[in-house]
Amino acid sequence: MSSKSTIAVAAAIAALAVAAVAAAAVTPPPAIKSAGKIVYCTDATYPPEESIPTGSTSPIGSDIDIANAVAAQMGVKAEFKNTTFDSIIAALTGKKCDSVISGMNDTPARRKQVDFVDYLKVGQSIMVKKGNPEHLTSLASLSGKSVSVESGTTDRDFLAAQSAKLVKAGKKAIDIKTFPKDTDAASALKAGRVDAYFGDSPVAVYYVSKDPSFQIGGSPINPILIGIAIRKGDPLKAATQKAIAALYANGMMEKIVGKWGMAHAVTLLK
Repeated sequence: MSSKSTIAVAAAIAALAVAAVAAAAVTPPPAIKSAGKIVYCTDATYPPEESIPTGSTSPIGSDIDIANAVAAQMGVKAEFKNTTFDSIIAALTGKKCDSVISGMNDTPARRKQVDFVDYLKVGQSIMVKKGNPEHLTSLASLSGKSVSVESGTTDRDFLAAQSAKLVKAGKKAIDIKTFPKDTDAASALKAGRVDAYFGDSPVAVYYVSKDPSFQIGGSPINPILIGIAIRKGDPLKAATQKAIAALYANGMMEKIVGKWGMAHAVTLLK
């Protein structure tokens, strides 16, 4: 996408957000209306979904735009608390924020702790060095290889489950290397400390677009729903569901996905 078209899309999103604030299309829960804001926990180390540019203190990304648009539908503002991913659900249930938006996969285990409002479907990808010297194109090809992944994620859990299957089949385990930040996991591949990186497809595609020394190995794996997490029983869930439905209806969700170059890495829920 050209810089001019990106600016145009950003302006359109901002204009729609302002209009939504004025109209307050979705009635927020009383506590949110009184506060005038929704506080989101997010792990801002996961571009293009959420990250903090060098020299800034404010996060940017597709999830940030979606959260701002959801809040705007309710006539309030969005505020963000940068939170390490492996403690992000605890932060939500501990009432340090109202909601979580952080590229979070909606899984049965997490649903035991929180409710979800799903907004996209995302697969995972293997990222390798340019030229793919180890010929890594599938989960089976990762047998005996070192793979970096962010800790506390379903990506890590999924890799561990696949490794166990490989061992059961008489093959070598995947040597899983976890990192507290996804950007650190990508840096490990860049530095040659691992053979591959594993993460959500939009993130892997973003890294490849920014660094020609990377490439994607194979096709997206295991597409899964991602959602906004909300405390169980919180009326914010119903309001958020209405707001997400509105963003699909008015074309905002598609615009945001396009703005961040994610059109070929995610599936819209239509």
